[in-house]
Amino acid sequence: MFVLLSIFMTLPVFLLLGSEAPNAASFVESASIVFGIGMLGIASTYRQPRDLKPRYMFVLTVSSWFIIALLSSLPFYLSDDGISAADAFFEGASGITTTGATVFSGLDTMDRDLLLWRSILQWIGGIGIIGMFVAVLPFLRVGGMRLFATESSEWTDKALPRMKTLSRGLLFVYLAFSTIAVITYWLSGMTLFDAFNHGLTSIATGGFSTSDLSMGKFNNLILVEASFFMMIGSLPFFLFVRELHGQRGVLFRDQQVRLFLTILLVVPALLTLYRWAVSPVPFDPFHNYIATLFNVTSVVTTTGYASEDYSAWGPLAFVLFFFLMFIGGCSGSTSGGMKIFRFQLSLIILREQMIRLLHPRAVLTRNYNGRAVSDDIIASMIAYTFIFLLCMLLITVALAAMQLDFVTSLTGALTALTNVGPGLGDIIGPAGNFGPLPDAAKWILAVGMLMGRLEILSVVIVFSPAFWRS
Repeated sequence: MFVLLSIFMTLPVFLLLGSEAPNAASFVESASIVFGIGMLGIASTYRQPRDLKPRYMFVLTVSSWFIIALLSSLPFYLSDDGISAADAFFEGASGITTTGATVFSGLDTMDRDLLLWRSILQWIGGIGIIGMFVAVLPFLRVGGMRLFATESSEWTDKALPRMKTLSRGLLFVYLAFSTIAVITYWLSGMTLFDAFNHGLTSIATGGFSTSDLSMGKFNNLILVEASFFMMIGSLPFFLFVRELHGQRGVLFRDQQVRLFLTILLVVPALLTLYRWAVSPVPFDPFHNYIATLFNVTSVVTTTGYASEDYSAWGPLAFVLFFFLMFIGGCSGSTSGGMKIFRFQLSLIILREQMIRLLHPRAVLTRNYNGRAVSDDIIASMIAYTFIFLLCMLLITVALAAMQLDFVTSLTGALTALTNVGPGLGDIIGPAGNFGPLPDAAKWILAVGMLMGRLEILSVVIVFSPAFWRS
């Protein structure tokens, strides 16, 4: 992974042909350091057996994401822009986890090689997230993909060929959608540089932009296209692969996909009607619906783009966007959040408990997507929800202890754990950034992003004393 990361580090220099890469030396230096570390690791473990026990996979999964976030920050830290270690690590972690929160301002005049590296980081993180959710976390019995696991989630000699086929399919789909996004944006009026950056970050549901205005500098057509690509990035990629292999209609038969698309159809329409009703000035329904659709889609998919300051749309919109930050996309996608399936399982449990209160002797079956849902899955979901809320509480308290206001502290913690990007309020809202925060807050939020991307439980397990004793 380190060797691959070092190769990606050279891309900004090559793609910009050196002419618009003022930090070429820092990229080459960073790539050399990362490549050296990778080769040293390969040389020291080349002839050792690779035993894929869950314990080692937990450590490998957690440590690799944290170390890659640290190494990804090197081009920022070694650049000529005087970026601090806290800012560099925050930006690196935000990129590789596809969070999209940023400490940088003046993006319109920022060095192009650094802008390109931010987008490439999110694109790498997107495909890494898909692979982790489809193959690694089900093996570790963590995350929602256990509900959708097939032979591709088993690490046996019999299953490995199918895993390789699935991996190639996922990479093909990811590359295809990324290419289509870049070309579509370019044909719609973006410069090639803007189209390339936003094409990568749309499919990765990352949200990094090349302008302080984010997507607000582009026309309505591009906003509609971006909404579509964000939706694509938030759907289960393994279902796209199954569609390619002849299983027609499997995507839209999936329960989480149907609910996800319903939310993105209903919520923007209702919010637009609300804005129309309370607007004191003449209201353009078409323009405002597109703006609402785009920003709601950006938050629900945890992309983090913004076309305008939606926190200023009124109290109802403010509260609604806060709760939308929890949702996230589908399991097996590039998006973050708590994921649609957990809310659906919660409704199933609620219905089950209500029926048991009325009919204590009833024999009930618990099914989701045509599969039985075991008590183990339910226990895992409850544990995840508890640890999520506990982490949000602890991070909120830690930020408040640094004299940050309540809205900044609460939404900062939430946006980090759900990998949304912007929070709410004047400082870290869609019209602001995370630059004014104290360095300690940036370190805490960067760790929160990584924990949220790793489904929190896998990180907590590795740092628990029982993990090392057993």
